[in-house]
Amino acid sequence: MQLSEMQQWLAQRRDQGLYRQEQLLQPLPEGQLSFDGQTLLNFSGNDYLGLANAPSLRQAFADAALSVGSAATGSPLVTGFQPAHAELCSVLCDWLGVEAVLLFSSGFAANQAMLSALVASDELLLLDKYCHASMQDVLMHGKLRFKRFPHQDFQALGQLLVKAQDKAVVVATEGVFSMDGDITDTQALLALLSAQQPLLLDDAHGIGVLGEEGRGSWQHCGAKATQLQCLMANFGKALAGQGGFLAGCRDVIDYIRQQSRHYIYSTALSPALCQAMVHSIELCRREQWRRDKLAENIALFRAGALAEGLPLCASLTAIQPLLCPDNGSAMLWSQALKQAGIWLTAIRPPTVPQARLRICLSAAHSPAQIAKLIGALIKTRPAATGSN
Repeated sequence: MQLSEMQQWLAQRRDQGLYRQEQLLQPLPEGQLSFDGQTLLNFSGNDYLGLANAPSLRQAFADAALSVGSAATGSPLVTGFQPAHAELCSVLCDWLGVEAVLLFSSGFAANQAMLSALVASDELLLLDKYCHASMQDVLMHGKLRFKRFPHQDFQALGQLLVKAQDKAVVVATEGVFSMDGDITDTQALLALLSAQQPLLLDDAHGIGVLGEEGRGSWQHCGAKATQLQCLMANFGKALAGQGGFLAGCRDVIDYIRQQSRHYIYSTALSPALCQAMVHSIELCRREQWRRDKLAENIALFRAGALAEGLPLCASLTAIQPLLCPDNGSAMLWSQALKQAGIWLTAIRPPTVPQARLRICLSAAHSPAQIAKLIGALIKTRPAATGSN
């Protein structure tokens, strides 16, 4: 592509309100961040349990860097699988009730590896229409046969399963949808599937937050990890780290190990990070108060926002979307909130089908901060957004 074509394309993105750009900021304790010399309340982060600024976790990371080093120095099958990685895998297996785990550089890579390895060329993949880009991107390679069913529409999925009776089928979905915040009823979904129809679950936004000891959305809905062919989750949200993993029975995980280019050809996670994530999981399992506080904050925000007529989606998780009629109103609302001391990012197509403010709540937020958020949303709301 010529430079002039690139420049024209960039200009069009700006005109459409779809231009993306990094914002240089610094996260701070107690649900805040620093941006351009200002301290703002942060309602866009994924630090659901408030672990990102937990002193003991930060200390664990610092100590681990000194004791085991910051670099894995190679891919997992060369020099990158070290005692810290083995310990993290063991802790994850104990926590989630699975036989084996593979660690990846990101949740994106883990999802790509899961679908690429576990959906054969002669199988039909049925995928929720709102699944994350990391799952959707696999479809673009042209190697998989697939159909997307309407979001959370199990009746439509059931009809596709009936039509596909003569085909081998794999179903994939998210446990908590990253842009809508709704929870998939994993138990009800599993009831639609036969023993020969595996379920692949992305639980990036459910792990740590839902279920006993934060095991995830599948456990919250009464399912067992052994009912899933493969579970994907990551460390970069509730667990306040970085990277992702796949979990399942020993043979499934070994099959992915042999197949996955994302695993074979990528440098392994930092051993210091792995050791810190062991501590993060320990905190997550024993400190139930963090999930309780998050649940209180969600209920407090929803009650206050709905009472004021704010157009909330029907989410009961930390992700609380406010739909906007167009990209422009979403951007204007976000900018006005910034002036009011609130950091709240506008999410626009193609990431989502409809522009929105994606409010992310945390156990680190106080009732006063949530009250300030609601007040600012009301005061800055563009007239075009209306009310419920």
